[in-house]
Amino acid sequence: MCDSGSVVMQRLDYQGSDGVSLVAQLVLPAGDGPFPGVLVAHEWWGNTDYPRSRARQLAAQGYAALTVDLYGQGRATASPDEARVWMLDALAQPQRLRMRFEAGLALLRHQPQISAQQIAAIGYCFGGRVVLDMARQGLDLVGVVSFHGLLGTDTPAVPDAVTAAILVAHGDADELVTESDVARFEVEMQQAGVQYSLKRYPGAPHAYSNPASPNYRKAADQRAWADLTEFLQRLFD
Repeated sequence: MCDSGSVVMQRLDYQGSDGVSLVAQLVLPAGDGPFPGVLVAHEWWGNTDYPRSRARQLAAQGYAALTVDLYGQGRATASPDEARVWMLDALAQPQRLRMRFEAGLALLRHQPQISAQQIAAIGYCFGGRVVLDMARQGLDLVGVVSFHGLLGTDTPAVPDAVTAAILVAHGDADELVTESDVARFEVEMQQAGVQYSLKRYPGAPHAYSNPASPNYRKAADQRAWADLTEFLQRLFD
């Protein structure tokens, strides 16, 4: 465990129900809590420092944040080809993916500093698709936020199934999400009676929020983080 200014960071090794070793980082605000919790789901690159940096930002705002390991063994890569293989493998096994997400959720919920009934989830790119799907499947989350996440799904929302409020932070120039994808998502949410909000950032491409990406757009990133901050404040007020 280490103290980095006003937050405390701790690596947690845990195990999914499929027996695979998983690696998370728990980041806590200063103080005793209990704190609302936020799961952070990684991009297709895996368990890089990027989701950990977002967890540190969340902790600085007073939330207990945990990075969930969706690939297993804390894997991360800088290779787009390897990332694509890992992501497609994860999406091809939705039950395993859900079990790994639920393992992270249970880990966060059982931390003594956590307000167990106040847990949300955020995700980036692949992780954005994952948190939306977890909400669609009715997991016990008060809210989810998808940043430049894929909006398609094999498990569309149905009436009375989704309990989480949803925020989608979408770049209008995202080359992986078409206007038809956005329209279908909105129809899906409306027909299922889901409480959702879609924020659009003009000119922002895919991966606009990651400073390590050539697609990074500072203005869109700052607006999206402000939208997240407001969303979480409403959730946990």
